[in-house]
Amino acid sequence: MARWGRLRPLGLGGSDTTPRPGAAVRAAVGRLRRGWLPVVEATLAATVAWVLATRLVGHPQPFFAPAAALIVLGQARGQRLRRAVEVVLGVAAGVLVADLVVQALGPHASWTVFTVILLTVALAVAVGASSVTVVQAAVSALYLVVVAPPTETLVPFRFVDALIGGGVAIVASLLIDARRPLAPLVAEFRHTFEELAGVLDEIATALDRTDAEAALAALERARHADAGVERLRGAVQAAGEALWLHVRRRQHLGRLRSVESSIRQIDYAVRNVRVLARAAVTLTRGPAPVPPELGAAVRTLAGAVRSAGDALAADLTGQDEIADRHAERADVAALEAVRAAGRLFTPGQTLPLAMIIGQVRATAIDLLRGVGADDDASVLTRVDTAVAGPPD
Repeated sequence: MARWGRLRPLGLGGSDTTPRPGAAVRAAVGRLRRGWLPVVEATLAATVAWVLATRLVGHPQPFFAPAAALIVLGQARGQRLRRAVEVVLGVAAGVLVADLVVQALGPHASWTVFTVILLTVALAVAVGASSVTVVQAAVSALYLVVVAPPTETLVPFRFVDALIGGGVAIVASLLIDARRPLAPLVAEFRHTFEELAGVLDEIATALDRTDAEAALAALERARHADAGVERLRGAVQAAGEALWLHVRRRQHLGRLRSVESSIRQIDYAVRNVRVLARAAVTLTRGPAPVPPELGAAVRTLAGAVRSAGDALAADLTGQDEIADRHAERADVAALEAVRAAGRLFTPGQTLPLAMIIGQVRATAIDLLRGVGADDDASVLTRVDTAVAGPPD
């Protein structure tokens, strides 16, 4: 079955609350608890780079070994394998240029600073480096000229240090996910779909109660969904990097490419839900009554979203039978949501109600395209049939 990418959880929340004593400390502790792995990763990688440069190369002050490791680890996961090489070579080249220029012109001279910056930036631009890498390379070279003591040998210790630090960082970032390279991506998929389903549940509750404030809270939460899609793209790239060195799991690369190609469909679903939430705000604030069946239809759609997320997560881990069962549940629930909403599409309904019905249909189409093997024409036919009346 052709399966798609998932929606990542939106790190959204409701309105800000009044700060309480100790809230900042608790928030800091919570962030540290969730982000302890990058702290350990950066500390160990920088330390190992220092030890290797000291013991293997014999450089007494290998500043650029841990510095390059930290620069590479500063790149987002999913970009490290591609951009880390660029960063390492850019920083290393800057260091090498600075070393050679210092040998020729001496340190702390204006012409030395001018020449080093000119050559380093020109070299980085010539090889197509990103703006971030250009700056990193230039700063590394400038540090060598202005701060670091000059060397009395032409041996490019600092160039080697930068390569060691960058190499250690790349290996460290890949080893973190070596045992379970797809686990972070699977968790991200589950979180994303659960978050989107949570938005739909909030909308359904607001419709049930004709609660405009609850609808506004759901809309605010939905507005953060785009950031979730971007996080999902990053998670897919990070999983691809992890699989690249995991020989026994490279068969999953095909599944990963399938997921990556479906992220656009997820983006559509996120936008549809946001429009649905906006229409719910208008409907709950207006004088027209909210049909009691509308909330149930939206809640059924939330169930379809959860099943779609479970299907994709199972598909990524090779659990095909489980994935098929979840996909079937998503299929049934999506069509039932369309059918229930379609029964409310009667002459004289308000524009916000019509918009909600339309977005339920559009979101269901996105789900069916993601978890089903049918082509677009078949999906549209099935959805239109569900809108028109009860199942055969």
